[in-house]
Amino acid sequence: MNREADVSETSVVEAVAKELFVGGKWVPATGGRTFAVEDPATGEVLCEVADATPQDGRAALDAAVAAQADWARTAPRERSEILRRAYELLLARTDELGLLMTLEMGKPLAEAKGEIAYAAEFFRWFSEEAVRIDGGYQVAPNGAGRFLVTKQPVGPTLLITPWNFPMAMGGRKIGPAIAAGCTMVIKPAEQTPLSMLALAAILAEAGLPAGVLNVVTTTDPGGVMEPLIRDGRARKLSFTGSTAVGKKLLEQCADKVLRTSMELGGNAPFLVFDDADLDAAVDGAMQAKMRNIGEACTAANRFYVQRGVADEFARRLTERMAALPMGRGTETGVVVGPLIDSDAVRKVTELVGDATERGAQVLTGGAAVDGPGNFYQATVLTGVPRDARMASEEIFGPVAPITVFDTEDEAVAAANDTEYGLVSYVFTNDLKRALRVSENLEAGMIGLNQGIVSNPAAPFGGVKQSGLGREGGGVGIDEFLEIKYVAVAL
Repeated sequence: MNREADVSETSVVEAVAKELFVGGKWVPATGGRTFAVEDPATGEVLCEVADATPQDGRAALDAAVAAQADWARTAPRERSEILRRAYELLLARTDELGLLMTLEMGKPLAEAKGEIAYAAEFFRWFSEEAVRIDGGYQVAPNGAGRFLVTKQPVGPTLLITPWNFPMAMGGRKIGPAIAAGCTMVIKPAEQTPLSMLALAAILAEAGLPAGVLNVVTTTDPGGVMEPLIRDGRARKLSFTGSTAVGKKLLEQCADKVLRTSMELGGNAPFLVFDDADLDAAVDGAMQAKMRNIGEACTAANRFYVQRGVADEFARRLTERMAALPMGRGTETGVVVGPLIDSDAVRKVTELVGDATERGAQVLTGGAAVDGPGNFYQATVLTGVPRDARMASEEIFGPVAPITVFDTEDEAVAAANDTEYGLVSYVFTNDLKRALRVSENLEAGMIGLNQGIVSNPAAPFGGVKQSGLGREGGGVGIDEFLEIKYVAVAL
């Protein structure tokens, strides 16, 4: 890497505030505590950021509570214009923000820049939704009165975001909260705090009042966030992360009956029928599997391919996967960047080892790469038995396991044989089959002949243990609004 690129990397990290953002001010953590943020491609420390304590978390909630009443009274148009300005600032700074994300998370630079555009779209979408919060007026059935229905902000909100999409997941939660008139305390993942700190600065620049958004970075998420959940003043929790952590948070929320939105784990099946367009199916497989290096809850986790096309699909997919360039995400042309940390590499290694011990064959890849960095080869497995661990566990890495099926009923049964239900992918040119299978799959989202489903204008979320509620689309703002009914006697 040339010196100019090195200076650019240094400058984007140096430009980010490293303290907590509380009440509109950057403040150090109690006792001056900090923690290191590492580049997963090299293992080198990028910088140190503030490591919040429970006391700091309470201060952030205090600020959100203090700002709530005034923010709720802010005109919808004003909230809309703040979001619109944030959208424009994000797009204007795509290069810097994309590089920052690549450095702390590892995804290839082109993909990181794509995420900035995706995150920005949430601010544009919800800037438009802010001025369209509706209600109702109805004559009572007996004619003696009237029903007025209004929607009001739910109140101070706690947001917890994951490391794999550090800017987009922030936008998907912050956008509707701002549009609805809710104040927030947000805790980003400790692996990728820099993107959220940069986003907080952009929102302040866009005119977001002090105390509306408060950011706490910490290595003690349970110790900092559980007291806020149990405090009672926050009225909603929105979480994206693992199902195991989501269940614990739901138990904590029950104490004060907090409103919850949960976007949890996935185990996405990818069904290819023998009448599918194989070129489209392989393209879709590459999108569904390799977006974000496979570190996505929407990633295709189980490939079920009908026997008549199984060998050809496997051959084409293997050819594409084997050709993917691997390296640091800042390098030109790289598609396979590092996984987030050594634990991620260890888990993928264990899952592939379990599958091969049970009879799966490795068509390409199948091994971790010696350091520095947390790299794992793009991998295709065939003959993966349905009792393999990766059939029931999220891989969260660049591994595509293929299992052959014979009948439609068999494929649907295998796809639904999971506690998760976030997204399913279906490739077929038979219209009746497409509708039939889409209706029978137990998932909140279906990718029909396409490998990407995420869109700010569409409702994102799952069924079963993949979560509660929806983010984005026309219903996304409703998660941050309470319905109030006023009975009027005439």
